[in-house]
Amino acid sequence: RQFIDTTHRGVRFKMLSTSFSSVVIPTKASAFARGESIKAFKPSSSSRRHQKQAASFVVHAAASGEAERLRLHNLSPLPGSRRKPIRKGRGYGAGQGGTCGYGMRGQKARGGRGTRPGFEGGQTPMYRRFPKLKGIAGGMSAGKPKFVTVNVSDLAQALADSKISAGQDVDLDTLKSVGLIKATGYYRNLPLKVLGDGELSQGLKVKAAAFSASASEKLAGAGGEAILVQGKKPKWSREAHEAAQAAAAK
Repeated sequence: RQFIDTTHRGVRFKMLSTSFSSVVIPTKASAFARGESIKAFKPSSSSRRHQKQAASFVVHAAASGEAERLRLHNLSPLPGSRRKPIRKGRGYGAGQGGTCGYGMRGQKARGGRGTRPGFEGGQTPMYRRFPKLKGIAGGMSAGKPKFVTVNVSDLAQALADSKISAGQDVDLDTLKSVGLIKATGYYRNLPLKVLGDGELSQGLKVKAAAFSASASEKLAGAGGEAILVQGKKPKWSREAHEAAQAAAAK
């Protein structure tokens, strides 16, 4: 190991010459300024180049008692935490060149707003060049489904497979439990709608948020019933909650 001997303000100490970032010096805090940089040179070396190499480090005074505590008079920002603001348009000495990085002339070199987002200099922009898609793929909320649908033919097949029985009350939870509807993700909170594709020979009492005209006719013709229920859960309000509690208490 090679040590470096140095003296600062009358205090002599040793330190390793490699792999160091800070040095703790057990002396009085008043002997050093907090955050002060000190350079130490090797006392002897084989080449002149090595003699000129200096070890720079930051002094942290480790004193005991009252001198070690931070006070208002010795507070200072950490090295590197404060930087000077960039002064643009103050000549070559400011470091940005003669035009401050804005070029010679033009819309972007002058004050105020530059080009708007998506502007490509006058040519057809990308959002106009690309083809558009209909519905949800094109960003239209009208293309999103509003219901989870089931056809009359699906109900007839469930009756044939003995998943449901004739005259049974059928709702969305029933269809999910028998595996006729597998609603996941966005579809798990959508209400049920019955469509009229297919034929039905046995009666069912179907509870859904919406029915097509043909589905209602086919359910009624088979001896069943189409019962409309509220689709989505109503928004909570204090008045409705208190009314429901009063009705349950009676």
